[in-house]
Amino acid sequence: MLLGIDTGGTYTDAVVFDEHDGTVVATAKSPTTHHDLSIGICGAIDAVLEAAGVLAERIELVSLSTTLATNALVEGKGRSVGAVIIGFDGEVLERAGLGEALGDDPAVILVGGHDPHGAEVAPLDLQRLADEVAAIAGAVEAFAVTAQFSVRNPAHELAAADVIRRVTGKPVTLSHHLSARLNGPKRAVTAVLNARLISIIDGLVRTTEAALLDRGIHAPVMVVRGDGSLVSAGFVRDRPIETILSGPAASLVGAAYLTGLADAVISDIGGTTTDIAVLRGGVPIVSAEGATVGGHRTMVSAVAMHTHGLGGDSHVRHDERALGASLRLGPRKVVPVCQLAVDEPQLVHAMFDRQLQSTMPGEMDGILLIAERYDDKLASSDGNERAVLVAMGGRVAVAADALSTMHMRRVMERLVQRGLLQLAAFTPTDAAHVLGLQHTYDVGAAKKAATLFARFRDRMGKALAVDGETISRLTIDTLVRRSAEAVLAASFEHDGLPGETVAQTVVQTALNRGSGVSDTAVRLGVTLGLPLIGLGASAPAYYPRVAALLGAESLVPEHAGVANAVGAVVGRVRISRECVVSSPAPGEFVVHAGETPAKFTDLTKARAFAHEHLAVAIGLDMVAAGAPLFEVHERWLEQTVDIDGLALFVEGTLTLTASGRPELSSG
Repeated sequence: MLLGIDTGGTYTDAVVFDEHDGTVVATAKSPTTHHDLSIGICGAIDAVLEAAGVLAERIELVSLSTTLATNALVEGKGRSVGAVIIGFDGEVLERAGLGEALGDDPAVILVGGHDPHGAEVAPLDLQRLADEVAAIAGAVEAFAVTAQFSVRNPAHELAAADVIRRVTGKPVTLSHHLSARLNGPKRAVTAVLNARLISIIDGLVRTTEAALLDRGIHAPVMVVRGDGSLVSAGFVRDRPIETILSGPAASLVGAAYLTGLADAVISDIGGTTTDIAVLRGGVPIVSAEGATVGGHRTMVSAVAMHTHGLGGDSHVRHDERALGASLRLGPRKVVPVCQLAVDEPQLVHAMFDRQLQSTMPGEMDGILLIAERYDDKLASSDGNERAVLVAMGGRVAVAADALSTMHMRRVMERLVQRGLLQLAAFTPTDAAHVLGLQHTYDVGAAKKAATLFARFRDRMGKALAVDGETISRLTIDTLVRRSAEAVLAASFEHDGLPGETVAQTVVQTALNRGSGVSDTAVRLGVTLGLPLIGLGASAPAYYPRVAALLGAESLVPEHAGVANAVGAVVGRVRISRECVVSSPAPGEFVVHAGETPAKFTDLTKARAFAHEHLAVAIGLDMVAAGAPLFEVHERWLEQTVDIDGLALFVEGTLTLTASGRPELSSG
């Protein structure tokens, strides 16, 4: 018996899976409790074990997928970092989106680095490094180090890491540990984002392990990486960036298993995001360029996933500059008011009853503030942030009452951005409750929220809708349309067209006509060429309509709401390592392996050395990743140039890929 867990932005899902029969024995869901992840995780584990009628000691493997890393990057809620950049000029911050990834966090830029063949360009000033990191250590939680051509010689990154750990004692991410490919600025972005996520993913792993031990589960714990493969929890702790798109990747693996389809477009709608990818030959397509999440292009090997800030818990707002009701969904996730009303019925209903007495809602009407662990946050805050918490007066407060000035609203936005506050407001989940598509939470609170939202005004001062049901229908229609556009954009990119093609007039017109407009002289249509698999708890409510709009076959499989947890337990451990052999001059070959490059005068011997190094490294990796039994595939790619009819060797890359099922506990 295997236990699969997926900690998403809204729900924590769990499945018990019978490895022998290949069947899902039981499923369960529990709300994800961001202020204390253990509550949601323990709730899901207890519920699924009870539903399965399985004793805890029978669990022989636990596998975990998560959207926490993805959501943190999409919502900009990662931890503060300090970047140490070696061997680049100051303009490096303007390349590959590095400046955007850093934001307001500090960067230390030093002379140093190596050339493409691993020779030192300039010495690294370790004393200056020590002084500069000491100056910023108090303002950051972790450091990210990137040196020029560190993938050809990591000496300066390794030396910098020793200094930073000695001076600050804080976690350090080295760019060459995350990718063996060239492009220093992009590696730096990847390292910065990894450093942002270390404490988030470490907290999740520790919480899960503690919950399992408390229940007498002593099985190995695996984590799904962004390419859908599994690794041990210990392996991923220092490389949390590899878990971006973990949840969506697990969903793809689960969808392929649950449907038996080899080729399909898969769209997984959660509370925070919608994740879309293409399945070919039963395997998710992996991005050759690295994953892009939250606008950041990384070097992380991950499924070619298109992540949109669109979900059941997306904040629904209206465009005040538009004529009529023009709704905007996401990318911010908020707590649906119908969900909050389950825990705080008196406060939520009293707010709506009071605000509905006015025909013209105020700017902050319909919004509540939530500060989990309120007393702890109040005690640790000061200045303007403390003033906002004091004005709240407790864990949950009415925004219009607590935020009396524009300045306080700006402070509130900062607190939300940092994850210290949450908002509750009108969402598609509320709209679904109004229309009878969902019945999970407080339907009465959803109806009041929709009625209030319908009273907001467009630029001409006209109400957005005549009643709450009308605005709810428009909200769901908007979600379906935006979902269809997102699926099309991902499909266009898969076919080699720009995703922006979906915004062209001819495509928009075709979608409009798919919605029922037919009295035209020209017949236009846009049709998806593959079946559309809808995943997520709310997929049955939306995705048949999305598929119909796209003229596609629709399939929402059994257990669609927990496909991520299924994918977590049916996956394989898969690790690739590569080694570059360069040639600085004819007859000279440099193997860029280990901590220092090795030089040879014979290519065959250089390749043999590279193979030996990779074989040892990947063997250690597979054991550490939880799969001591594995098979290995080898690939050699060689670059040559033609000079007077002779092929001159320039560079070669040897790649070893190991794959195996995770080792189960002995019971």
